[in-house]
Amino acid sequence: MPEGDSVHRAAARLHTALAGRPLTTADLRVPRFATADLTGRTTLEVLPRGKHLLARLEGGLTLHSHLRMDGAWRVFAPGEPWRGGPAHEIRAVLATADATAVGYRLPVLELLRTADEAVAVGHLGPDLLGPDWDPALAAARLLADPGRPLGEALLDQRNLAGIGNIYKAELCFLARVTPWTPVGALPDPPSTLPRLAAAAHRLLAANTGEGRRRNTTGSRRPGQELFVYGRAHRPCLRCGAPVREAPQDGRPTYWCPRCQSGPTS
Repeated sequence: MPEGDSVHRAAARLHTALAGRPLTTADLRVPRFATADLTGRTTLEVLPRGKHLLARLEGGLTLHSHLRMDGAWRVFAPGEPWRGGPAHEIRAVLATADATAVGYRLPVLELLRTADEAVAVGHLGPDLLGPDWDPALAAARLLADPGRPLGEALLDQRNLAGIGNIYKAELCFLARVTPWTPVGALPDPPSTLPRLAAAAHRLLAANTGEGRRRNTTGSRRPGQELFVYGRAHRPCLRCGAPVREAPQDGRPTYWCPRCQSGPTS
């Protein structure tokens, strides 16, 4: 499931494969941009913005993509078979003389002027892994709606950009409250929220290494990499109580009924 850390890794792979080299192939398989001719343009950089990817090209153009739930970019060497899904799921092919990047199942793929990137990402809050990261601003945005459940507020990319369903559940566990706890009901919100935002930054930053399995516990034992996410009915790693699962905002969330206080719906 792509979250800020996995998008950061994808941007790094694409930047290594494409940056500084002219495109020998640029095939955008979406109707609106199918006739766009980017061949010969050099990729200047590929960078993440929250869960978004921005590939900046010479001539003032940016290819914007978003992975959402199951999109992916794969990079292949010349002559290497493409593996990532059937051909009908390919939405973009960007190739240089040295590598080919293939975008599978991309729900968002658009070409825009680099000067207009704010149209696509200007609504985002501080990027947990970006140069604009500001835990105080992220905390202030979270607190702006004190009646909102913490889990929903953490997922709102307008508050802070990069958290997905996995980190939401893990951060609520670390805060010792359920995901349905109103932001304003946290113990001392003006102090707690900056610490929680800083913890989110540390967790995502620690999981940006290539080839790493996502880990929030510090344990390398199989099945113990996450505190509660995906552990429904299994013992809590801290207290041993069975972890519970319930939907929140249309997605499953997880919590420990003994370690986390607050409402459960």
